[in-house]
Amino acid sequence: MVAALTLPAAALPVTRERLTRFTASSGLTVTTANAHLVINYFTALRRWRLIALTLSIPLTGVTNDPFYLVFGLFAAFIFRNVRLPPRVLQIPDDAKTYRETWLLGLTGAMAAFGYLLADQGISPALLAHAAIVIIVAAVVPVRRPDARPRPEAPNDIAQAELALGRRSTRTLYLAATAIVVSGALLTPGIPAAPEPPDYSMPQPPLEDTAAFTTVGGYAGPTCPWSDHMNAPCRYWLVNEKPFPQAAPYVIRKGGAPELAPFTRSRDRKAVVYLGKDDRRLTYQNAEGMHSLTKSLADTAVPNPTFAGQSRYLALSKDDTQIIDTRTWTTLSIPGAQKVHTINQSGLVATTATRVLVLDHRGTERMSLPIGKVGDTYHLRNDGDRFVVIRSRRRVETFDPKTGRRLSFVAPVFPNDDSIGKGLGWTAQGVFQIRTYDSERVYNLDLASGRLQKPDPR
Repeated sequence: MVAALTLPAAALPVTRERLTRFTASSGLTVTTANAHLVINYFTALRRWRLIALTLSIPLTGVTNDPFYLVFGLFAAFIFRNVRLPPRVLQIPDDAKTYRETWLLGLTGAMAAFGYLLADQGISPALLAHAAIVIIVAAVVPVRRPDARPRPEAPNDIAQAELALGRRSTRTLYLAATAIVVSGALLTPGIPAAPEPPDYSMPQPPLEDTAAFTTVGGYAGPTCPWSDHMNAPCRYWLVNEKPFPQAAPYVIRKGGAPELAPFTRSRDRKAVVYLGKDDRRLTYQNAEGMHSLTKSLADTAVPNPTFAGQSRYLALSKDDTQIIDTRTWTTLSIPGAQKVHTINQSGLVATTATRVLVLDHRGTERMSLPIGKVGDTYHLRNDGDRFVVIRSRRRVETFDPKTGRRLSFVAPVFPNDDSIGKGLGWTAQGVFQIRTYDSERVYNLDLASGRLQKPDPR
């Protein structure tokens, strides 16, 4: 909206009041000989700024990045009079302050870019900002407006050229400073997650809809698939009672019928299933139902899993959508096929080839090549450590801020036992594991691999 309002404002014609302000501030006396120089200068500047905004405003809307709007506003001051070869002329004394401001802003921008690179890593938005800043930094030192009157010109024309040159110098350095500083400080906004189409508000169960308070247990249909069968053995069972609103089977492309998705939350307070009649993935708890998707073909049905103490729901197929079941906001992770961990600091997901550690906005913090099937991943609640348990034998620890591996240990268990499960970190910051055969719990020193039995207190 801001970008759209900027274009009409920039298209306003050059008014007499604007020209009067310029002549008053510069001390220029306008005559019939030099008036056309002043009018042509402001008219051409407006035309170039409109061209830049016409290109940058759609880019701002597509990328949700305010930096491109700033660039469109100020680019005309820099590139309008660039000549090849550049004219290197002396800068007027009263413009040296602006050049020093430009150099200070450029230095600060470079420091900010270095910090972002070390803290967040390389991203497409950061590369685009850096490329524009480098171009501006390369152009500005050689684009020094002509601030000296031509000796052969009449005095009134020479004075107009001098006034316009001084103004061009000031605006050049101020515009360049605005671009490089905003390039380092402005980042793309987080677009509002689009709601899945055709959402329905939570509603009380219908008379023929099964309800529950807590899901003690659930089981899938036991009878063979058939279009015409409506026997109790065809229903999903929740707390040993039929759950007829859930679809029993789906038919994948080129495959045999298989059980439709049906998932219980870890706190046993909710289930997610494919609706038998509307073919939507539906969230249901004791308060009612909430549709998560539009009506789906069987081949497009994702795999639902609960994470983050049952608050978050991941719908995974070719990509993954993470839904917050408190606010119903959605985060999309392109290419993610499974979500392993969600906590207050971020999440861990895997694509076909990579393990990704992301923050809650979906921004990548670090990634690793995917390992063998069965590897498990653990992200500490403060996001400061990331642990990978490989093949039940080896434990690797990483720093998500830098992606650097901090340790690689292979703990030795009695009786040649192995790691059955990583239990995460205790309140005291100790990483715990449970063994596979004996199911004993140990504290694991991630730096040395030493094992210690937990303090019973």
